[in-house]
Order: sequence, then structure tokens, then C-alpha cells
Amino acid sequence: MTSAAAPHTSYDLTWFKSSYSASEGGDCIEVAASTPTTIHVRDSKNPAGPMLTLSVDAWQEFVAAVVD
Repeated sequence: MTSAAAPHTSYDLTWFKSSYSASEGGDCIEVAASTPTTIHVRDSKNPAGPMLTLSVDAWQEFVAAVVD
């Protein structure tokens, strides 16, 4: 599994939050893809903070584990 915490970078990413996330300020993550092989994850309450960078394979493993 490939992952790394990284400081927020200045390049433009289009961030998405789950449709299951409430708009009342709950604990949410947002995800963005910068390339077809890289997924970024950040805390929606701290968008300028660090983000986690994952390979697509690592992201798929994470999502599968959460679903189980």
C-alpha cells in the first residue's frame, strides 16, 4: 500500500465529498484525483491542511475494507 502525508499543494484539484456527508459540519473527508493513478484525501474541515496521497490500488483497498 502506498501512502504519504503531504502538505497542501497549490495545484488545482477538484475535491469531492461523499453524498452521505451531512451539511451540518460532520466529520468528512474529501477526495480528488490529480492523475489517473493518484488519489488525494483531506479533512473537509481543514482544506489547507495536510493531505494523504494514495495510489489507486491503495484507495481501492481502503474503500473495500470500509465497505466490509
